[in-house]
Amino acid sequence: MTETIVLGGGCFWCTEAVFGRIRGVLQVRSGYANGKTAQTSYLEVCRGNTGHAEVVEVVFDTQTIDLPTLLAIFFASHDPTTLNRQGNDVGTQYRSAIYTTSAEQLAQVQALVTQLERSGHWGAPIVTEVAPLTAFCPAEPEHDQYFVRNPHQGYCAWVIAPKVEKIQQTFSAWVRAEADPTSPTPDSL
Repeated sequence: MTETIVLGGGCFWCTEAVFGRIRGVLQVRSGYANGKTAQTSYLEVCRGNTGHAEVVEVVFDTQTIDLPTLLAIFFASHDPTTLNRQGNDVGTQYRSAIYTTSAEQLAQVQALVTQLERSGHWGAPIVTEVAPLTAFCPAEPEHDQYFVRNPHQGYCAWVIAPKVEKIQQTFSAWVRAEADPTSPTPDSL
Protein backbone atom coordinates (compact mmCIF):
# COMPACT_ATOMS: atom_id res chain seq x y z
CA MET A 1 0.00 0.00 0.00
CA THR A 2 1.23 3.51 -0.71
CA GLU A 3 0.74 6.76 1.18
CA THR A 4 1.62 10.33 0.39
CA ILE A 5 2.87 12.95 2.84
CA VAL A 6 4.23 16.44 2.16
CA LEU A 7 7.30 17.57 4.09
CA GLY A 8 8.95 20.96 4.41
CA GLY A 9 12.42 20.98 5.91
CA GLY A 10 13.77 24.24 4.53
CA CYS A 11 15.01 24.29 0.94
CA PHE A 12 13.30 21.57 -1.10
CA TRP A 13 16.58 20.70 -2.81
CA CYS A 14 17.86 19.40 0.55
CA THR A 15 14.73 17.49 1.46
CA GLU A 16 14.46 15.90 -1.99
CA ALA A 17 18.12 14.81 -1.86
CA VAL A 18 17.54 13.07 1.48
CA PHE A 19 14.30 11.25 0.69
CA GLY A 20 15.34 10.25 -2.82
CA ARG A 21 17.85 7.88 -1.18
CA ILE A 22 15.48 6.18 1.25
CA ARG A 23 14.33 2.60 0.76
CA GLY A 24 10.56 2.43 0.45
CA VAL A 25 10.22 5.93 -0.97
CA LEU A 26 8.71 5.53 -4.42
CA GLN A 27 8.57 9.14 -5.54
CA VAL A 28 9.86 12.51 -4.33
CA ARG A 29 8.62 15.66 -6.02
CA SER A 30 9.60 19.22 -5.10
CA GLY A 31 6.89 21.83 -4.90
CA TYR A 32 5.02 24.42 -2.90
CA ALA A 33 2.24 23.79 -0.39
CA ASN A 34 -0.47 25.37 1.70
CA GLY A 35 -0.17 28.89 0.36
CA LYS A 36 -2.75 31.53 -0.48
CA THR A 37 -3.21 30.28 -4.06
CA ALA A 38 -3.36 26.86 -5.73
CA GLN A 39 -0.65 27.74 -8.27
CA THR A 40 2.57 29.67 -7.77
CA SER A 41 6.17 29.89 -8.98
CA TYR A 42 9.63 29.79 -7.44
CA LEU A 43 10.01 33.55 -7.94
CA GLU A 44 6.70 34.29 -6.22
CA VAL A 45 7.46 31.96 -3.30
CA CYS A 46 10.95 33.44 -2.87
CA ARG A 47 9.40 36.88 -2.44
CA GLY A 48 7.90 35.45 0.75
CA ASN A 49 4.34 36.75 0.48
CA THR A 50 2.43 33.79 -1.02
CA GLY A 51 2.25 31.80 2.21
CA HIS A 52 3.64 28.68 0.50
CA ALA A 53 6.28 26.42 2.01
CA GLU A 54 9.00 24.81 -0.10
CA VAL A 55 8.19 21.13 0.29
CA VAL A 56 8.57 17.67 -1.15
CA GLU A 57 5.71 15.35 -1.86
CA VAL A 58 6.80 11.89 -0.70
CA VAL A 59 5.03 8.77 -1.93
CA PHE A 60 6.11 5.76 0.10
CA ASP A 61 5.39 2.05 0.32
CA THR A 62 3.99 1.34 3.79
CA GLN A 63 5.02 -2.33 3.45
CA THR A 64 8.68 -1.21 3.31
CA ILE A 65 8.86 1.90 5.50
CA ASP A 66 6.41 3.13 8.09
CA LEU A 67 5.45 6.72 8.82
CA PRO A 68 7.32 6.96 12.16
CA THR A 69 10.58 5.90 10.48
CA LEU A 70 10.01 8.34 7.62
CA LEU A 71 9.39 11.13 10.13
CA ALA A 72 12.46 10.18 12.18
CA ILE A 73 14.52 10.73 9.02
CA PHE A 74 12.68 14.01 8.38
CA PHE A 75 13.37 15.37 11.86
CA ALA A 76 17.02 14.29 11.71
CA SER A 77 17.51 16.02 8.35
CA HIS A 78 16.73 19.57 9.51
CA ASP A 79 16.29 21.75 12.60
CA PRO A 80 12.63 21.64 13.66
CA THR A 81 13.21 24.32 16.33
CA THR A 82 13.95 27.31 14.10
CA LEU A 83 10.92 29.27 12.98
CA ASN A 84 10.91 30.10 9.25
CA ARG A 85 14.59 29.33 8.89
CA GLN A 86 17.05 26.58 8.02
CA GLY A 87 20.63 27.81 8.26
CA ASN A 88 21.02 30.82 5.97
CA ASP A 89 17.68 30.16 4.26
CA VAL A 90 15.31 32.61 5.95
CA GLY A 91 11.61 33.22 5.27
CA THR A 92 8.23 31.58 5.80
CA GLN A 93 8.81 29.44 2.70
CA TYR A 94 11.61 27.64 4.61
CA ARG A 95 9.45 26.65 7.59
CA SER A 96 9.50 23.18 9.05
CA ALA A 97 6.20 21.62 8.04
CA ILE A 98 4.36 18.33 7.76
CA TYR A 99 1.23 18.34 5.62
CA THR A 100 -0.86 15.21 5.94
CA THR A 101 -3.16 13.57 3.42
CA SER A 102 -5.55 11.76 5.80
CA ALA A 103 -7.08 12.17 9.24
CA GLU A 104 -5.25 9.02 10.40
CA GLN A 105 -1.92 10.43 9.24
CA LEU A 106 -2.63 13.75 10.97
CA ALA A 107 -3.35 12.01 14.29
CA GLN A 108 -0.21 9.89 13.97
CA VAL A 109 1.98 12.93 13.19
CA GLN A 110 0.52 14.99 16.03
CA ALA A 111 1.16 12.17 18.50
CA LEU A 112 4.74 11.76 17.28
CA VAL A 113 5.49 15.48 17.50
CA THR A 114 4.08 15.57 21.04
CA GLN A 115 6.31 12.62 21.96
CA LEU A 116 9.36 14.31 20.43
CA GLU A 117 8.58 17.57 22.20
CA ARG A 118 8.36 15.76 25.56
CA SER A 119 11.68 14.04 24.96
CA GLY A 120 13.50 17.39 25.05
CA HIS A 121 15.95 16.04 22.46
CA TRP A 122 16.39 19.38 20.69
CA GLY A 123 16.65 21.55 23.80
CA ALA A 124 14.13 23.99 22.35
CA PRO A 125 10.45 23.82 21.37
CA ILE A 126 9.61 22.11 18.07
CA VAL A 127 8.00 24.68 15.75
CA THR A 128 7.12 22.29 12.92
CA GLU A 129 3.77 23.22 11.40
CA VAL A 130 1.49 20.18 11.31
CA ALA A 131 -1.66 20.55 9.22
CA PRO A 132 -3.72 18.82 6.55
CA LEU A 133 -2.49 19.41 3.01
CA THR A 134 -4.71 22.02 1.36
CA ALA A 135 -2.80 22.42 -1.91
CA PHE A 136 0.36 21.16 -3.59
CA CYS A 137 1.85 22.83 -6.66
CA PRO A 138 4.80 21.03 -8.32
CA ALA A 139 7.97 23.08 -8.67
CA GLU A 140 9.43 23.97 -12.02
CA PRO A 141 11.37 21.13 -13.76
CA GLU A 142 14.76 22.77 -13.14
CA HIS A 143 14.33 21.98 -9.42
CA ASP A 144 13.89 18.23 -9.98
CA GLN A 145 16.88 16.22 -8.73
CA TYR A 146 18.79 19.47 -8.25
CA PHE A 147 21.47 17.97 -6.01
CA VAL A 148 21.98 14.96 -8.25
CA ARG A 149 22.42 17.20 -11.28
CA ASN A 150 24.55 19.88 -9.53
CA PRO A 151 26.63 18.15 -6.82
CA HIS A 152 29.54 20.60 -7.11
CA GLN A 153 27.46 23.78 -7.07
CA GLY A 154 28.29 25.76 -3.89
CA TYR A 155 24.97 25.33 -2.07
CA CYS A 156 24.89 21.64 -2.93
CA ALA A 157 28.46 21.01 -1.76
CA TRP A 158 28.29 23.05 1.45
CA VAL A 159 24.68 22.65 2.59
CA ILE A 160 23.05 19.61 0.97
CA ALA A 161 25.97 17.15 0.89
CA PRO A 162 26.53 17.23 4.68
CA LYS A 163 22.79 16.62 5.30
CA VAL A 164 22.77 13.69 2.90
CA GLU A 165 25.93 12.25 4.47
CA LYS A 166 24.46 12.58 7.98
CA ILE A 167 21.30 10.72 6.96
CA GLN A 168 23.28 8.05 5.12
CA GLN A 169 25.30 7.40 8.28
CA THR A 170 22.51 7.72 10.84
CA PHE A 171 19.92 5.76 8.85
CA SER A 172 22.22 3.48 6.85
CA ALA A 173 19.74 0.59 7.10
CA TRP A 174 17.20 2.72 5.22
CA VAL A 175 19.47 3.98 2.43
CA ARG A 176 18.94 2.41 -0.99
CA ALA A 177 21.55 -0.17 -1.97
CA GLU A 178 21.80 0.85 -5.63
CA ALA A 179 24.81 2.89 -6.72
CA ASP A 180 22.79 5.67 -8.37
CA PRO A 181 21.04 7.53 -5.53
CA THR A 182 18.85 9.69 -7.74
CA SER A 183 15.39 10.59 -6.63
CA PRO A 184 12.67 8.59 -8.32
CA THR A 185 10.58 10.69 -10.64
CA PRO A 186 7.08 10.03 -12.00
CA ASP A 187 8.64 9.11 -15.36
CA SER A 188 10.88 6.45 -13.82
CA LEU A 189 8.12 4.61 -11.97
